[in-house]
Amino acid sequence: MKLLKIKTLAFLVMLTGIMLASCDLTEAPRDTATEEAVFGSEQGLQLYINSLYDWLPSANDIIRVDYVSDYGARRDVPPLLRNGVSPTTSDDTSQSGWDRVALGGDVHWGWNTLRDINYFIVNNEGDEVAPDVRQHFNGLARFFRAYFYFEKVKRFGDVPWIDRPLDIEDEELFAGRDDRAFVMERVLEDVNFAIENIRKETDGSRTLITKDVALALKSRIALFEGTFRKYHSDGLASGLGNTADQWLQEAVNASEQIMQRGNFSIYTGAGDWSYQELFLTDSPNSAEDILINQLDGSIGVRHTANWILNSATTGVRFTFVRPFVHTYLNIDGTPFTDQDGYETMLFHEEIENRDNRLYQTIRTPYYSSPRDGDHRLQQPDWAYTYTGYQPSKWSEPDKALGEGTVNTNSVPIFRYAEVLLNYAEAKAELGTFTASDWANTIGKLRARAGITGGLDALPTSIDSYLQENYFPDITDPVLLEIRRERGIELAMEGHRFYDLVRWKRGELMAEVWRGLYVPEANQYYDINNDGNPNVYFYTEDPGDNRQDGVFYLNVAADRQLTNGTHGELTWRESVNKVWQDHFYLYPIPESDLLTNPNLEQNPGW
Repeated sequence: MKLLKIKTLAFLVMLTGIMLASCDLTEAPRDTATEEAVFGSEQGLQLYINSLYDWLPSANDIIRVDYVSDYGARRDVPPLLRNGVSPTTSDDTSQSGWDRVALGGDVHWGWNTLRDINYFIVNNEGDEVAPDVRQHFNGLARFFRAYFYFEKVKRFGDVPWIDRPLDIEDEELFAGRDDRAFVMERVLEDVNFAIENIRKETDGSRTLITKDVALALKSRIALFEGTFRKYHSDGLASGLGNTADQWLQEAVNASEQIMQRGNFSIYTGAGDWSYQELFLTDSPNSAEDILINQLDGSIGVRHTANWILNSATTGVRFTFVRPFVHTYLNIDGTPFTDQDGYETMLFHEEIENRDNRLYQTIRTPYYSSPRDGDHRLQQPDWAYTYTGYQPSKWSEPDKALGEGTVNTNSVPIFRYAEVLLNYAEAKAELGTFTASDWANTIGKLRARAGITGGLDALPTSIDSYLQENYFPDITDPVLLEIRRERGIELAMEGHRFYDLVRWKRGELMAEVWRGLYVPEANQYYDINNDGNPNVYFYTEDPGDNRQDGVFYLNVAADRQLTNGTHGELTWRESVNKVWQDHFYLYPIPESDLLTNPNLEQNPGW
């Protein structure tokens, strides 16, 4: 059963009154059917659980989350980073509703889904259904509760732990928040219960919650919590630093179970273009996808990647920055920034002989479609990009650009590459990472990307560029390379902001947005090196002296060059971006504090 069909079923269930109407913590329960109709048969249990799938992030949610990150510039500075602008009062709508880490707009204190989950768990009892069947469905419900609370703790830190549906008379409605350690122990119990009791081992459609999916969730949760406690032990995780290794070991164990079960592998079926093909197929990739958002154009279930990533007027015009592009290795496995003169290389020079994922993540002259040879996306579109590094990941080359919701390529919620990266990072943090582990994780990902060197042996030297620009406190070359790999492999998949949060590297969010290098303004440049000029960066408007086929770009306004008439492009450098440590947690919305002062505000807000 595909996820989109599940959601259709959930809608039908609501129409027929099988499930409860949603209500928030402060609302009284409103039954629209008897409990017997829902809990008296396996079919009733299945229909109820199906409705919970609607809570999972949509395709648009996932592909837009990284629009706020250190490695991307965008049309405007996110509200949180503009000094004094609180997410609770901003009107930023650049992010989708499920996980708006655009640091503005709806910060998701809502609890409707939790009530639906708890109602199911509390009432799923009786002799009409076999005990193991009930436990299977309880496992699914507790998977959703673990996922729900993980997202809450990531955003707010301490939150109220509620494991039953509340009535308006319940005193718990006006209780304070439970501490992080207590809540996360309950989350771990829930996800372990799910792993133990969900009957379905794996699913060919990659749209159902299975043991594999529950293990992948545990791997993600445990890595986040372990590293958060380690790197925030002197602040938000005070007193929890000595428990970090326990969580990191849980991440290792969960990841290792998936690896040993053998249901997934790194997809290499499209040769050098395998990475790109992962994100362009309409059907799930049976090798690598663990859980996906399945799209279906025949019934209008699509997403907007082509529209958002190619339109000059729609969305925030997310575009990568040069320091991140410099982290992509050379094809021989050596750091790009070890080359003399890399700082002043032109665009067509700096993309020569690089990690294949670079060509499959941004527009370059090497872009092609493995399916139809379409070369439409050969160079940056300056009507879209602010830096010159325009994303191509998720954007289908055989789809018309800028025509609305046209994409039907599936979007993974969990994929095997993330599990390998979780495993590698957790073991490196624990100090137990071996050369064999490297070959089976980072080595496999880099081999898929065409990299030829360093696939089997642990790195022994520090990449000074990566350390100085990204992780100055990390002295372990292995951990540095794992962090490099995570950023590149999972780019634009919704992980980056919370990676920075758990590593306590939020200050990277305040860096100047830098683009490609321009040797001299007021001259014509051949960006894609095809023998024809195609862009002119000017500080003085050339007026009527313009050539056809050339894009004229003003670098004396919001775009500037770092040295006046030459240097790297910068975007909105004049807008002050500020990172403060209390930004690692969202504020509790003011309306909820007024209703229940016992919640208390997070520090600094």
